[in-house]
Parts: sequence; structure tokens; C-alpha cells
Amino acid sequence: MKLRTLFTATLILAGTSTFAQQAKKILAPKAELVKLIDKQLGFATAQYKVLVKKVPGDSLPETFENGKSRSIPAKNWVSGFYPGTLFYLYEATGDKAIHDAGINKLPVMEPMKTIDSHDIGFMMYCSFGNINRLEPKPEYKDILITSAQSLIKRFNPTVGCTMSWGSKAGEFRVIIDNMMNLELLMWATKVTGDSTYAKVAITHANTTLKNHFRPDGSSYHLVNYNPSTGGINVKQTVQGYADQSAWARGQGWGLYGFTMMYRETKDKKYLAQAKKIAQFILSHPNLPADKVPYWDFNSPGIPNAFRDASAGAIYASALLELAGYVDDTLAAKYVDVAETIIKALSSDKYTAKYGGNGGFVLEHSVAHLPKGAMIDVPLTYADYYYVEAMLRYKNLGKK
Repeated sequence: MKLRTLFTATLILAGTSTFAQQAKKILAPKAELVKLIDKQLGFATAQYKVLVKKVPGDSLPETFENGKSRSIPAKNWVSGFYPGTLFYLYEATGDKAIHDAGINKLPVMEPMKTIDSHDIGFMMYCSFGNINRLEPKPEYKDILITSAQSLIKRFNPTVGCTMSWGSKAGEFRVIIDNMMNLELLMWATKVTGDSTYAKVAITHANTTLKNHFRPDGSSYHLVNYNPSTGGINVKQTVQGYADQSAWARGQGWGLYGFTMMYRETKDKKYLAQAKKIAQFILSHPNLPADKVPYWDFNSPGIPNAFRDASAGAIYASALLELAGYVDDTLAAKYVDVAETIIKALSSDKYTAKYGGNGGFVLEHSVAHLPKGAMIDVPLTYADYYYVEAMLRYKNLGKK
């Protein structure tokens, strides 16, 4: 895998850092909201010092439920969010204790560089990717490249995707979440000059674009393919209300993922898809006034259905980046919605009291309602994308 092509060079030129804006317009954050964000980042840093004391040395935090903290091993898909959030908070505040708490978890995470999991992008790019961005080291780079090598082993060229979960004979399951793991592959091509990683990512994105979405811009959660023919067995929404419903967090994975793929490739079809997903979300009659969605746009019981703060945080972060790639009218709309979400999540309705919530920042997220798992609780990835959204807002318009 040593192919170096003009394709690779184009990707390298197209790539930007996490918070870079590539728009011609100047997007400026509002001083009043920046003041609130700085307050929230300070609170989150103090709150995570509470969380740090609750986390066992050999595991990572997942949630706080029924008065008890729950941690998970590094092989769990959410493991990388905790060190990633610590590194974001360090970036925001310069707090060395927070930095060191993140560094202390890297030896726990490192063995995951060879794990056979489609979620290795979440696990390793959110953790090692962030610290490598802030403090580049050859060992971090090597770990990330090995992680990318592990991920592409799950790619099936007949299907045109990397496989999610495990699959029975005659099945090849792919979830919309996988769009988030492609950033690791795009990064790997940029730093190695090997186009293989990006080609896998682009093929996966193209297949997802073709098969995962409905005409209105909403997505299924899962497409189950035939691994031998590439044909589709069935389309489902496993973590949502029903197969034809719009699971809120899944819409966020698509919005964020296709925005990222446009950043990395400048392929306009990815930008068009991101805009279409945004249009679906923002124009949906069931989107609440504070823009923090119900766990599923078609959930029964609305307006009394559970909210999903994690989905709202993902929307805010994705919209702030997407605003940098569109015309002024859309950019203003996207930023306005992101501001509304950040304000809502920063209110007493969603932000925990200091020392409470097990040390997590946000309350009221939903992991897997049909399974009865982690409903109306804090979730590690809700905090991660919330902090990321606040940092992105502060960096609006900066190169």
C-alpha cells in the first residue's frame, strides 16, 4: 500500500484541522455567548475533576445511572470519548491536571489499535487523534496509523463498506455511525501518502450516500447487505422507534460525517448531502424550539418523549463546521441553530449541578431506548461533542 497519486496530494491540500473554517466569509462568534461558553468550559473542567476521581485505573467512564457510576473497558466503542474530552478541556483551559488525566488513560487505550472493530475511529481518533493534534509525537502517529490499518481490514469491496458489528452468514451490516470512523482513514492518507485509506473511506461514503438515505434526507440506522453480491437484504433502524423513523442521533452521525467528508475531499456531493440532512433536521415539525431533539423524530408521546442531549451536541458541532462551507444565508441559519443548542445545553435544564451527575456535564441523553439501555442519563459522548461544539463556536472564522 505505497501508492502515491495526485488523488492523495489533493486530499492533503483539502484537509484541515478539526476547527478550521474554509469559507470565504468571516464568521464571528458573539461575545455574550463566548462569555457563557468560557463559563461552561470552566465548569466542565471542574466537573471532570470530580469524574476523574470516580474512574477506575483500568477502565473508562460511560454513564451515571440510578445513583451509580458505570465504567467500561477500552474495547467498548465509547472508550475514547473520555480522554478526548479531557484533551479538549485542556485545549480550552490549559489545566495541567486535566491534561495529565487524559494522558494517564492512553496506555489503557493503546492496545485497541489492533482491535477488530468498526468503532476504532471513535476509540482512537477521539483520544490519540486529539492529543496528537495538540502535542504531535511519532508514537501517537504510529498508533493512529496502526488503527487505520486495523479498520480497513473490515472493508468489503463488493459491498463497498466497512462492516459494522458482527454479521451472520449471508449478511454484512453497516450502520450510519460508521461515517464517523472515516476521519481516521482520511487522516491516515494525509500523513502516509498512501491513498488506500482514503479510497476505502470514499467508497464507504459513496455507498452510504446511495443506500442509507430516504428521499427526504433522513437515514436508516442500518443497511444489511449480501457480502457476496453487494445487494441489500434489509434496511432497519435498530436504535430508533421504527425502521421508517428518523432516529435522532443517527441523523447527527450522517450530518457530521458528510460534512467532514466534504472538508477532506471537496466533493460537492458530500456537501449537498450534508445540507440535505440539515434541511431535514431543521425543518422537521417535531424539532423542539430549543433545537435539542427528541430521541427519535417520530417517537410516540411527543412532546413528552425523551430528549437526546447527545444528538443535540452532535448537531451543534456539525452545523458550526458546515456553516463554513455554504452561502451566507445558510451559514447564518446553521450558526443560529448551533447557538440555540449550545445555550439550551448550557442551561439548568441540561447542565448538571457541580459534583452531581456522577461528574458528567450534561444530563438527559438516550443511548438505546428500544433495548432499554441508558435512557435519560448522562453519556460520555454527549459531553465530548458538547465541548467540541463550544470550542468550534469560539473558533468561528479562524483559519
